Amino acid sequence: MSADAKPVSWTLVNGEPAGSLPVSDRGLAYGDGLFETLRAVAGGLPLLQRHLKRLQRGCEALAIPFASAQIEAELRDAAVRLGEGVIKLTLTRGSGPRGYAAPSEPQPTRILSAAPAPVTDPARREGIALFACRTRLSEQPLLAGLKHLNRLDQVLARSEWQSPEFAEGLVCDQQGRPVECTMSNLLIWLDEGWVTPSLEHCGVRGVMRDYLLDTLTARGVPVVEQSIDMDMLFSAQEVCCCNSLIGVWPVIRLGEQRWSVGPQTRFLQTLAEQVYQ
Repeated sequence: MSADAKPVSWTLVNGEPAGSLPVSDRGLAYGDGLFETLRAVAGGLPLLQRHLKRLQRGCEALAIPFASAQIEAELRDAAVRLGEGVIKLTLTRGSGPRGYAAPSEPQPTRILSAAPAPVTDPARREGIALFACRTRLSEQPLLAGLKHLNRLDQVLARSEWQSPEFAEGLVCDQQGRPVECTMSNLLIWLDEGWVTPSLEHCGVRGVMRDYLLDTLTARGVPVVEQSIDMDMLFSAQEVCCCNSLIGVWPVIRLGEQRWSVGPQTRFLQTLAEQVYQ
């Protein structure tokens, strides 16, 4: 590695290089924690404040101490060190005795890992096919919207297909209503406005989703968060999915249903790309 080359990947646990956790860590034992996945660009983290706000909301909901200044400093340092790529921060409640009862004075564990940006097919910018997942999302309003460590719903849903024909999978709630995709949020253009599924009972409140909704609202573009059904999805004129790593992918197929990539989706792509310029 040359003197100017940046390291490819590494992991820190509580600020120190490490590759393991105590078996007593509650994140391992119970999924008792949260995580954020951030895109680093030119040594910076363009959506950092949105990630931190979501992490803080999660910590408040789970009653996990949140060392905001320390976490932000570590993330910024990691971005400078990485340059370009992906940084994942996992925050667990820390170690504790056997049993579900949380320790009265938890000492959270911070796990920060950095890696190169994943290589994705540029053709996905022109449209993807969705797989219709059979796995339904678990419903727990107290956890709805949070990016907590219990991701088995997504693991099961993603395991339903292996074909590269599908770039993402649609997942529904217990009533069969579309909520999101396995790793991204869903938006549909319907009757001259954007609609995105409500996350009142389940699903993840993505930072790219929130950025797009806030930006659209500020520009006077109609945006509605509400429960949708399959009929509404199939009636949409445009459909897309988004997250902070991929930006915006148009959806052009789900089963026999087809959509075109329209001007509203192209505009969302532009807004997402502007974040990282």
